[in-house]
Amino acid sequence: MASIRTRSAAVRQSNVPFLAYPSAKQDDLSRRQCLIFFIPGNPGLVAYYVPFLSTLRQLLDEKEARQDCRHAFHIYARNLLGFDDSDHDPAFGTLAADGVRIEPYTLEDQICCLCERVHDINTSALPPFPVDGAAEGRARVFDQVILIGHSVGAYIALEIFNRHHQSAPFSPLSSVKLTAGILLFPTVSHIARSRSGQKLDLLRRTPFLDRTAHHMAKGFVDLWPRWLLEALVRRVLGQPEHAARATISFLTSKDGIWQALHMGKDEMRTISEEKWSEDLWEIQDAQADDETRLAAAKFFFYFAETDHWVADECRDEFIEKRRRHEKGKTKIVIDEDAIPHAFCISESRTVTSSTTPY
Repeated sequence: MASIRTRSAAVRQSNVPFLAYPSAKQDDLSRRQCLIFFIPGNPGLVAYYVPFLSTLRQLLDEKEARQDCRHAFHIYARNLLGFDDSDHDPAFGTLAADGVRIEPYTLEDQICCLCERVHDINTSALPPFPVDGAAEGRARVFDQVILIGHSVGAYIALEIFNRHHQSAPFSPLSSVKLTAGILLFPTVSHIARSRSGQKLDLLRRTPFLDRTAHHMAKGFVDLWPRWLLEALVRRVLGQPEHAARATISFLTSKDGIWQALHMGKDEMRTISEEKWSEDLWEIQDAQADDETRLAAAKFFFYFAETDHWVADECRDEFIEKRRRHEKGKTKIVIDEDAIPHAFCISESRTVTSSTTPY
């Protein structure tokens, strides 16, 4: 029996939810303009990160207000694809006219889309340079771009750096001045060996569950009246208001659960042995004189002391590889305050204070 052909849904770019916290200093041409682009984990809803990004905005405002600061920081965050029903068409599972079934987005889909979005924001977010006598000013790009990624968002951020590093001189991504990455509770190697990863990988490797788990999960959620689901999330799970709203939106969407499981299983296949070249971890010559590097580090890793999505032995092996890399510019911190992997639920301020750039 022939297998069914599949493809991903068309992306409605203008409908992908995002958060933007621009600097009030964006018109000050004497300042270096810095874009901080945030990439969420799975499930990929930026609504979970509002307290984290709001606190980051406050801290950066304080930094910008200092007389010795010559920078302006702009924060942008965007949903991963497939977690909002309006961001794709048609719905997942639809059989198109040509007999192809529409599937959720893969990890590779997310990476490719975010490479494009980093480029687009870099070239469109700033007001143009004023030009005397011209109807339109000259386009501006950011003087530097920092990526912050949480969980699988950290892996996506590293892949964007990798593709930027390998890009041809005149490709769109090559024009982006990537300078640093902040990687929070990163799942960057052998995720299937973690405690939660082992369970999800078992689901992936069990044919019946691989095909039906998303239907069963969605069917179970749909049994609950919305008011009871809200009570469960807020009172039993104890989620604060911002997280409860995001969770309820995720659970009651048509395709969100399917997208999360589909992408999660793909993470189990994809995030295994490191595949990046050693020079990815090094600051390139073009960046050597950059006065605004993150404490002389290209990458800053913030690991939990215990993380159900990161196996301790894989984390320790990764850290040892970075330690042995003589030219590598990597700073690594292991949290000692028992902050959970899903820090954005209740520990945003603590993590923001520990990882704020500059």
